Amino acid sequence: MKCYLGIDIGSISTKAVIIDEKNKILASHYDWTEGNPIGAVKKILKELHKQFGKKKDYKVVSIGTTGSARKLIGSILNASVIKNEITAHAIGTTSIYPKVRTIFEIGGQDSKIILVENGVVVDYAMNTLCAAGTGSFLKSQSARLNIEVEDFGDIAIGAFKKNMVSNIAARCTVFAESDLVHKLQIGHTKDSIVAGLCKAVVTNYLNNVGKGKKIYEPIIFQGGVSKNVGVKYAFEQVTGHKVTVDKNSHLMGALGVAILAKESKEEKIFNFNIQDVKFETKGTECQNCPNHCEIIMVYKNGKLIDSWGNRCERGAIPIEK
Repeated sequence: MKCYLGIDIGSISTKAVIIDEKNKILASHYDWTEGNPIGAVKKILKELHKQFGKKKDYKVVSIGTTGSARKLIGSILNASVIKNEITAHAIGTTSIYPKVRTIFEIGGQDSKIILVENGVVVDYAMNTLCAAGTGSFLKSQSARLNIEVEDFGDIAIGAFKKNMVSNIAARCTVFAESDLVHKLQIGHTKDSIVAGLCKAVVTNYLNNVGKGKKIYEPIIFQGGVSKNVGVKYAFEQVTGHKVTVDKNSHLMGALGVAILAKESKEEKIFNFNIQDVKFETKGTECQNCPNHCEIIMVYKNGKLIDSWGNRCERGAIPIEK
């Protein structure tokens, strides 16, 4: 049976799924990128091979990549499809929730809102350079409070139900940390501060990414932060709408680009032994015109397989045959 691999390579985490012809997820894995997208993908492929290798009659025939390192990993894996995150997340979500109108997505450093009508993206927005209100923001605050970030959700729910929510200024990470310390000094409990941080993520998101957007149900919340039940609860309290989190909410980008790979009809049998191949990237500055474009080059076992970054033909680097 033909199957399709989708990989979402983010700045904080990398996600991958293998699906069948009916978009059923046959294997999946999630791991930290740790500043090394090639290494993260190799680890994920090794894990997927363990899950998928038992299915002897199944073959991966097409690959799609999305996320911040989609071009790099797409080149390495000879992907059939390389797509932006907005498209991938929308396709993945509508494949499960065809009536979705609003998609909230909050990851490790990025967040986005996607508005959908009749299965088509009609508007979207992404966060600015500031990581306030993302997963990395919550993780840094959890370290300051000496509380595991995985425990934030349950702690926040308890505080919300007791109406013990500290008002944390979270439009900026620096200000939030300062405010958090101040609240502790004047006697606010850690539980109320955790609830305040979860609410601050939501208000920051809506005032920044969601500014000026009309939010309609059904609403699907995804990305790594969607696993935090405290943030989900805060979204429902602030918006007044029901918010749904799918069990595979962290995999929607990977699922979407896997579906796009399937629909591309461009088949290339994939060999999982790719994790044993040596890949490296090099950067250089083109000196052939005043643009001085930064060219990224990808090598497979010492051989150049792809390059990009040039804005004119003068910066083109011939691929080795």
